[in-house]
Amino acid sequence: MAAGYLEILRARHAARLLVGTLVGRLPNATAAIAIVLFIRAEGGSYSLAGALAAVYGVANAVGQPLLGRLVDLHGQPRVQLPAAVLSALAMAVFAFAGTEPPALSYAAVAAAGLFTPPLEGGLRALWPSVLRKEGQVHTAYAMDAVAQEVMFTVGPLLVTLCTALWSAQAALLVLNVIGVLGALSVVVSPPSRAWRSAPREAHWLGALRSPGLIALLGAFLFVGVALGSITVAAVSYADDHGGDAVYGWLMAALGLGALVGGAVYGARQWAGAPERRLRVLVGLLAVCYLPLMLMPGAVAMTALTALSGVFLAPAIACAFVIVDRHAPRGTVTEAFSWLVTTFTVGASVGTGLAGPVVEWGGALWGFAVPGAAGGVSLLVLLATGRVLAAPARTAVVASSSENDPNRAVEPRFSSGDRA
Repeated sequence: MAAGYLEILRARHAARLLVGTLVGRLPNATAAIAIVLFIRAEGGSYSLAGALAAVYGVANAVGQPLLGRLVDLHGQPRVQLPAAVLSALAMAVFAFAGTEPPALSYAAVAAAGLFTPPLEGGLRALWPSVLRKEGQVHTAYAMDAVAQEVMFTVGPLLVTLCTALWSAQAALLVLNVIGVLGALSVVVSPPSRAWRSAPREAHWLGALRSPGLIALLGAFLFVGVALGSITVAAVSYADDHGGDAVYGWLMAALGLGALVGGAVYGARQWAGAPERRLRVLVGLLAVCYLPLMLMPGAVAMTALTALSGVFLAPAIACAFVIVDRHAPRGTVTEAFSWLVTTFTVGASVGTGLAGPVVEWGGALWGFAVPGAAGGVSLLVLLATGRVLAAPARTAVVASSSENDPNRAVEPRFSSGDRA
């Protein structure tokens, strides 16, 4: 199973880009918990902490596609590193200002979220120029999805560790400095410096002028809803079955299931159109959410939660391939950033929706939300099947790179290639 991943990591620059991107994204992955811990340490209320975390999330959702478009237009180093520095400086202002005045706290957190560099989309834009072979690129997408699960598991642990060793303020500062160093490691690498987006048609919609991409984003909005709602329903379940420790095990199991599923999925090459495969994966994802409504004892519930996460990373990895096929030329970073934004917004909606549902009907109905959201996502994919099946772009190479074999461009694969 590991042979395919090792082959990718042995490719020149691949390990550096993957690790640098993950490290650079640590501030984003840990922002919500770091903000909450800091506000509580400053004596602020949970309401203020939640509001600031929400402001960060909304600003981040707005900034990702905007910065992604700038990356496509001006290259990675000119956008990614300045954005990382600005985001870190804004979070430093928040860390030193604290909760007074509130307007400054909100402005600083909003700026930190808005300028979070689109490293995630940037890495996926780089994989084709680093690996060259399409099959390797698809495996790299799966490895990327698995690595995300590791980061979102390790990140909160780092926040709590820094807080325990020093302070919540130090955690904010240290993690953002580490994030800048990760972004720096990526943008000074030869693939990032050489990468250029393919020529693009000037259009105010950018990547969103692709009907196939719009259909995919509509489906993944509801996948995000499903994931966000589980986190709330699990709190209600844990309250009656052992408290915070059980909740921690449930969330860890969800991440472990996604990690295992992604690792297995990426270990082999898949024939056939990824659009058809995504419908199967999302259908299985929705079905695996349904057993959560049984709400057995804590041990069995942990196993069911792990099962519910198994098809998440494969679905995300498959979506990466579809984004690459349907994004208009010259908009690949922006397109990947839109997927990040849509998933984030969906998770926020799911969190907000599950709260009232749990208060009305308890954990049972809270766990019904992810199953329903997964079903809606599948319906969107089925309803837009013809749009998603539209031929992808044919391969093109920017004319400016024809005489420079070392210059990385944005490769494209035709719709007839193996997925």
